[in-house]
Amino acid sequence: MPLAGVGMMLTSGLSTQLGAAIGSLAFPVLGPVGVVAVRQCVAAVVLLILVRPRLRSFTRRQWGPVLLLAAVFGVVNLSLYTAIDRIGLGLAVTLEFLGPVTIALAGSRRRVDLGCAVLAVAGVVVLMRPRPSADYPGMGLALLAAACWAAYILLNRSIGQRIPGAQGTAAAAGLSAVVYLPIGAGVVVHHPPSAGAVGAAVAAGLLSSALPFLADLFALRRVPAAAFGLFMSVNPVFAAAVGVLVLGQKLDVAAWSSIAVIIAANAISILTPLPHKGALPCPVSR
Repeated sequence: MPLAGVGMMLTSGLSTQLGAAIGSLAFPVLGPVGVVAVRQCVAAVVLLILVRPRLRSFTRRQWGPVLLLAAVFGVVNLSLYTAIDRIGLGLAVTLEFLGPVTIALAGSRRRVDLGCAVLAVAGVVVLMRPRPSADYPGMGLALLAAACWAAYILLNRSIGQRIPGAQGTAAAAGLSAVVYLPIGAGVVVHHPPSAGAVGAAVAAGLLSSALPFLADLFALRRVPAAAFGLFMSVNPVFAAAVGVLVLGQKLDVAAWSSIAVIIAANAISILTPLPHKGALPCPVSR
């Protein structure tokens, strides 16, 4: 596997989780809604400049999934960032990761994939086990983010069949930012942010959206899809590590074990050869 491709995948994963951690530092001032608003605007500006979608050429059939994807963009980031604020980065990202894992496993009828699905569910059950400190609303928001990530994958497949390149994704990001503009303005008016808070939110947009988008784009040109999917499964580990090192968050042994089980379920599914020649199943990057 080319070292350049591996480096890009590692950069994408670390950048995404580091951006989320830095963005969470602005929660006390802007709140999750304000951080998401800034992140959406930054990501939209970068994508629109890089991709330059031809919006006037879109047909009604093409606009349908683009509008749905715009809604998904807004909900997935808001639900994830709110979950991070409540339950921490590592746990939130691990639960969110169930979205692409479910899509990858649902498309197969192999017994090994069924076993992997059971492993993943077992990991989730342990993560959400009843205990005095359990924050079920926060976990529910992370699972909502997982559902949105799954919807993102399915919508992107539909958009990719109707609109060339990344024009549909860029257009959806732009529409989502337009919706968040008045929300972000309201947050700023009622809670004037500090320069540090705005900088953290902007960094979240660059590190969690713009840089990973470019890194993934170039990585997929250099590495097999299966390898890309396997590296994606390391994201919960990156999230947990960044949460510990940057935010001072702690996970108990059971939580670390659950993260390992969920990652192993995805890795086993990806690395197990298919009965027929073809591409191995793998999640699609967000």
